[in-house]
Amino acid sequence: MSATTTLHTGAAEALVGQLPTTVPLHAAVLPGGSTPAGMQAAVDGVVASFVGGLSADLALVLTDLDGITAAGGTDHGLVDVTDVLRPSLEAAASVLGVGVLGEARRESAASLFADADTVVFELTAGGVPGGWFAVRIRENGVLGATTQAPALGIPAGNLGRINNVEMTLTVEIGRTRMSVRDVLGMEPGAVVELDRSAGAPADVLLNGRLIAHGEVVVVDQDYAVRITKILDVAETV
Repeated sequence: MSATTTLHTGAAEALVGQLPTTVPLHAAVLPGGSTPAGMQAAVDGVVASFVGGLSADLALVLTDLDGITAAGGTDHGLVDVTDVLRPSLEAAASVLGVGVLGEARRESAASLFADADTVVFELTAGGVPGGWFAVRIRENGVLGATTQAPALGIPAGNLGRINNVEMTLTVEIGRTRMSVRDVLGMEPGAVVELDRSAGAPADVLLNGRLIAHGEVVVVDQDYAVRITKILDVAETV
């Protein structure tokens, strides 16, 4: 198994800090790889890939995944378990530097857990396993661990590999946090107060990462955004 690095550990710690579990979990690396219990549970996980100066494959397996799924409101079809856990995966990926986290998918992570280049962490609460987190880091697309933190830029050669990848561009005029109870209680005519004043610049996000500011305009009766400021790499990290 590849040597554990500060990147692997940092990713695991960032992930557990965002997990919506009923009790906080602690991440501890498994030097010998995944345990039999982890391998058995890995058939039902949430996986995603990160592409950037460093690329990585991430997988999260929780023993109470069905409970989180139910808490997400599956009866109403509002939230999928991948949406609930994506902020945790994004927190883990943020440690790897500049890049894009792909779509989170609920599927088997057994092959990733079994890979010799994967570092597996056991997530425990009071010594009791509550899940497992697996991360396999690839440098310049090649499997293998690295002991150095990633640079703040993406080499041009790496960008060439993802030129044709389609990504989601989102314009956000504001946001707020609401409980599921309040969301389900909304009716036509309800007013949702946002976290910024009227006329403030809108945020332009690429796959969830802030890249620019702009103003909302109307073009041929369609909404559009006029870019007013492009953020540099240091501002977006």
